[in-house]
Amino acid sequence: MISIWFIFGFFMLLSWLVGHQLKSKFKAFSKIPVNYGMTGREVALKMLSDNGISNVRVESVPGKLSDHYNPLNKTVNLSPEVYNGNSVAAAAVAAHECGHAIQHANAYSWLQMRSALVPIVSFSSNIVQWVLLAGILMLQSFPQLLFIGIVLFAMTTLFSFITLPVEIDASRRALAWLNVSGITSTSTHPKAKEALRWAAYTYVVAALASLATLLYYLAIFAGRRD
Repeated sequence: MISIWFIFGFFMLLSWLVGHQLKSKFKAFSKIPVNYGMTGREVALKMLSDNGISNVRVESVPGKLSDHYNPLNKTVNLSPEVYNGNSVAAAAVAAHECGHAIQHANAYSWLQMRSALVPIVSFSSNIVQWVLLAGILMLQSFPQLLFIGIVLFAMTTLFSFITLPVEIDASRRALAWLNVSGITSTSTHPKAKEALRWAAYTYVVAALASLATLLYYLAIFAGRRD
């Protein structure tokens, strides 16, 4: 089991490093104001309006970096620091979440695929670790159980990789609009881009960690006769 602990340890460290850098960038860019002094809430409302979206609410939710778009009730949920902030970081995050709302309104295919997988992944995540553990323990007598666990885990890995184009596209939409609207300038736009790039790295690390773990379990299954 040394191999799986190495995988977990490596990606935990990598995830911590990326998360630390993201928080560092957000803290630094939270001190740099955007043009017009607009708050994250005002940025979100304007971006939604400019894209002809009037049925999405912008709300404040507790937590730090807890920002997200909820397609079920059509709400852009912003953390207090983003909702009330008038910085480059707040504007970038608010615009990114509105990018998801625009994807939803335009039936963006990758977002639709991810949404379709949510019920399956929610079910899988609740039982997959127990199935994998039982499958390893019963590998010689009942190898089919480990295979079932691998299939369940593969769904979460697929979900992680489908998430990547969804997040990248939302950032692309956000940055394009921030530039055109004049909310970011030639000096602040690269900072907004950098903040969203580090946020994207967290999803990349999560996807690679999931893939590495999946390959590990596949190797165990393939070598069961050795």
